[in-house]
Amino acid sequence: MAEPIVELMGVSRRYGSNSGRVDALIDVDLQVSDGDWLAIVGPSGSGKSTLLNIVGCLDVQTSGIYLFRGIDVATLSDRERAGLRSREIGFVFQAFHLLEYRTVSENVMLSDIYRRAPLGPRRDRAAAVLEQVGLAHRAGFRPGTLSGGERQRVAIARALLGAPALLLCDEPTGNLDSATTQTILDLIAELNADGVTVVMITHEPDVAARAGRQVHITDGRLREEDR
Repeated sequence: MAEPIVELMGVSRRYGSNSGRVDALIDVDLQVSDGDWLAIVGPSGSGKSTLLNIVGCLDVQTSGIYLFRGIDVATLSDRERAGLRSREIGFVFQAFHLLEYRTVSENVMLSDIYRRAPLGPRRDRAAAVLEQVGLAHRAGFRPGTLSGGERQRVAIARALLGAPALLLCDEPTGNLDSATTQTILDLIAELNADGVTVVMITHEPDVAARAGRQVHITDGRLREEDR
């Protein structure tokens, strides 16, 4: 049986207090194991982004327990949590977040810069992940010359550079047309088949259907989808 990477037990996230209180997450239980591809599905305002932020160590729950590979994340300092995030978690966002004045290769290498990885093999690692996502031939191009699908593949390559244990995808096809969406989902499926663990949030049922598991979130409450 695959080992759990993510374990959430009774996790809640509350903002504000008294009359201004907002319960973004309420008693969430969730487990993600090595090799999973999980889709978190819900409408805008349902709490799915809050959940992804907690799983990605960008936020800390108000109550409950979050274990990442057995480590109680709430016990870590901000610096320790940032270190865990940079070593173990890759992020892919809807808006790509590429620097227009840098080449594709340089955008990918930024991941190593943020992690303060050694300079020497940085370019070789960037070339390897660009090959993995089918963009080796675009390494010297700038993002403004790429299609939306190519930009998202650059973002995925950047996320993969440090060989993270977990790939978090925040509406990764939200800015793409239907044909390009399927291309990106095919790539994520290939990565998952190669052993990459994926957690993806989406509001699109057709996108969620490509994942191996689905959970649905409404008003901060999570339920597992029977397959």
